[in-house]
Amino acid sequence: MSNDSCIYGVDLSEEITPIQVRDAIVNCFFQAQKELMAYMEKTTELSAESIEDFNVNMIIENAFEDVGGDFNNPTKETLNQVVLKLMEFAKDTFRETETIEKHAGEIK
Repeated sequence: MSNDSCIYGVDLSEEITPIQVRDAIVNCFFQAQKELMAYMEKTTELSAESIEDFNVNMIIENAFEDVGGDFNNPTKETLNQVVLKLMEFAKDTFRETETIEKHAGEIK
């Protein structure tokens, strides 16, 4: 598996399952959260400990619940709905549109 054919742990040269896409969404959102937390740590008075309390898995599991999906048995439809829900969440937490679109585009 070359780096060019792999994104967020998913080998794009092989058949991709909904579980792999779900895990890629988790990895992608986690990466985006890390970027935001690093920025916030530099520009606010928040401590690293309070920033780390942000639970990415809980956010994603809640997104599945919000769209009526099953985190443990995702479908293509619910995965697309979760990506849109996470984009809304990201916009509501003051992320830059360019960053949101970059990460969402990598998943789609």
